[in-house]
Amino acid sequence: MVTIPVDAATAILLRPCPETGIKDIEVLLVRRNRQSSFVPGYYVFPGGVLDPEDYDPGMERFIRGIDGRRAGRIMTDMSHPSKTLGAWVAAIRETFEEVGVLIARKKDGAIVTIPAQERRRFLNYRRALGKGEIKFSQILEEEGIFLAGDCLHYFSHWITPEPLPLRYDVRFFLAEAPSDQAVACDGIELTDHSWLRPSAALADYEAGRIGMVLPQIMTLVELSRFRTVSEAIASSGQRNIAANLTRIRHIDGQDVEVMPDGTFMEIRPPVYAWPDHKK
Repeated sequence: MVTIPVDAATAILLRPCPETGIKDIEVLLVRRNRQSSFVPGYYVFPGGVLDPEDYDPGMERFIRGIDGRRAGRIMTDMSHPSKTLGAWVAAIRETFEEVGVLIARKKDGAIVTIPAQERRRFLNYRRALGKGEIKFSQILEEEGIFLAGDCLHYFSHWITPEPLPLRYDVRFFLAEAPSDQAVACDGIELTDHSWLRPSAALADYEAGRIGMVLPQIMTLVELSRFRTVSEAIASSGQRNIAANLTRIRHIDGQDVEVMPDGTFMEIRPPVYAWPDHKK
């Protein structure tokens, strides 16, 4: 029996490389808890599944820069049309919940900052949100802020291979990391983070220093072509985004994840095991 993938969203946070003399971008990679049921210990982008509140009709009043109608025109293959705006909401909510970065605007349109003296208050919000003691919309209402939907740029669409018991239908968004906001992993789902140039992250992967799954690898390959955040974001508007539904095939004694066009990365060790294959 094939598991139906769960709708999810992730935010790829970018920033200019801070090293003097280097014109490049850095991307935020976060390490999943080693006790996680899905890709434990691997480096991913912040994100998670859509909660019902994310696509509740009332949530639309808490987001600026995009609405449900425009989201539906951009994302035409969502499992249900009413969920499209929820992908933007979920990407922002999960990024805040997991790493403390909130992509939002004040009433005057300025990007929200979280200076040091305000971090304790927002940390308490994160903890309450994670425990289900508060709704995301309540935080936004309390602070008088709105989600910055225009700061998220739809970049790609990946679906976990069919044989797996845990499957996700994930929408990837690019976003420039807000200034004056510190990254702090929640210590529950995520245990560590790194800002890395895409080329450096790929080199670390190839050397076996970090583990990543195919969507992250291929995203970093694409991002390595850009030297500025604005170039990367501009590219998102020129993309024809189709779902990448990969397959797992047993090739030369290994379970290999194969791209829709039939290509695969020979040097990539298998991450997922074919359920009926006994090792």
